[in-house]
Amino acid sequence: MILVYVNNDVRASFSGEGAGRRLTVAPQAPRGGAAGQGGVVPPAPEDCLPRREVTGEEQAAVWWVGAHGGAGESTLEELFSGSRAAEHAWPIHAVGQPPARVVLVARTNAHGLKAAQRAVREWAAGDLPVLLLGLVLIADAPGRLPHALRQLADLIAGGVPAVWSLPWIEAWRIGDPPGPANAPKVVGGLLEDLQAMTEPAASVNANRNEED
Repeated sequence: MILVYVNNDVRASFSGEGAGRRLTVAPQAPRGGAAGQGGVVPPAPEDCLPRREVTGEEQAAVWWVGAHGGAGESTLEELFSGSRAAEHAWPIHAVGQPPARVVLVARTNAHGLKAAQRAVREWAAGDLPVLLLGLVLIADAPGRLPHALRQLADLIAGGVPAVWSLPWIEAWRIGDPPGPANAPKVVGGLLEDLQAMTEPAASVNANRNEED
């Protein structure tokens, strides 16, 4: 399955436009194993996200996992065809299947950042069979983050393969459907990065299936 923007006609206008995003590693880097960093103490069980088994009918190039309620994973699902919102649970594939490719999503308020931090710790502990591509932080209000929240966001960013920051979108707040007309340019950069992370792997799997 290929990840595409909801309106292919606007993809060219995003080419080379990455303002506002921050990619901490090359896009190809996360295509390794599904384990986290190891040597990290996980959160208490009650602070961990639940896990749910993904059925064979559920296919997605990328799963958006909200670290907390109202994170914005459903909005990202609307923006990208080929992706799915996993709500607030880790999507776990059956034994023998490639791990689910996951992007965490959180708001930039204190509650959202702390929830993201717990989810990153859970992944980094190394007992979670998913392939974490990165973290999307969605602004919870207009303007710059307060210093304390910026520090916390930077701390969390050091523990994940990549981080993308989406600004406050007033149109989304008042209920306008997310789409090309009201999406920031950073959305195109997010698409390009995730395509680089996922599509080569999909091509490899397709070639293997043909050989079989």
